Amino acid sequence: MSGRVVVHITQNFARNLEAIQAYLEGRPPAGAFNALLDQLFGTIIPNIEEFPEIGFDFLARRPRSYEGAAQVRALQRRLGEDASIREYIVGDYLVLYARGEADAHLLAIKHHLQLSFDLRAHWDR
Repeated sequence: MSGRVVVHITQNFARNLEAIQAYLEGRPPAGAFNALLDQLFGTIIPNIEEFPEIGFDFLARRPRSYEGAAQVRALQRRLGEDASIREYIVGDYLVLYARGEADAHLLAIKHHLQLSFDLRAHWDR
């Protein structure tokens, strides 16, 4: 697979953007969400369009459990031989996208601080 691709935004990706907007609201620096949108449409999407293999092959990681290995095999069967899932890290954000022959589908985006647990929020004190 090589060459320029068309990038599509999935509903899950759009929901992730809404969650990031809520997460960043009221946190410094001011305007961080608008900066993310500028980066998304000015850098991330154009980079994936032009260099669709830019992200790390997410499925190349070896699962550390039988359950994980089974899920990876099922996902590979569902994607087909000509598709892959790529992980693209840009600044504070991790983007997952499915890479097909002529297109890429943005699957998920997370701010790196959203990838951890805030356990204090789960306990009343």
